[in-house]
Amino acid sequence: MSSGDISRALRRVAHEVLEHNKGAADLVVLGIPTRGVALARRLAGVMESVEGTAVPVGALDVTMHRDDLRRQPTRSPRHTEIPAVGIDDKVVVLVDDVLYSGRTVRAALDALSDLGRPRAVRLAVLVDRGHRELPIRADHVGKNLPTAGSERVSVRLSEHDGIDDQVTISGGQSR
Repeated sequence: MSSGDISRALRRVAHEVLEHNKGAADLVVLGIPTRGVALARRLAGVMESVEGTAVPVGALDVTMHRDDLRRQPTRSPRHTEIPAVGIDDKVVVLVDDVLYSGRTVRAALDALSDLGRPRAVRLAVLVDRGHRELPIRADHVGKNLPTAGSERVSVRLSEHDGIDDQVTISGGQSR
């Protein structure tokens, strides 16, 4: 995916979210660190340009809710930033860069339940690569990318990497 592909995918996802929600009312967009936060900000910006109203955006750290902490205990928690409107009775759109096993999303749902009770939770991802280990699916997908389990899919964004693109590295460690 080139920078233009990423931009078009986010624009399409933004329109899908707004159409499903019948506008921007009661939406809160939360990105899952690291790249999900940058994508959430971009997504909220597109929705604001379409609707003419600001969409609250924040970040949801899932570190302490992951089920692999015993195997990888050296993770440092990131910052959770919930918009002032909160999440109670809101439609929360969780945003991540790559959906793979579903374990990060499960952790995000656990983290979200510690913070409040949204009316609904929807999932938007830039890339869905398949290989789910949990019964989780994205509501909004920028690109479906069938991969082998041995491949690793990395998304690079200008906010973190200085360039927008998606990279598939064969034979890498699965994510």
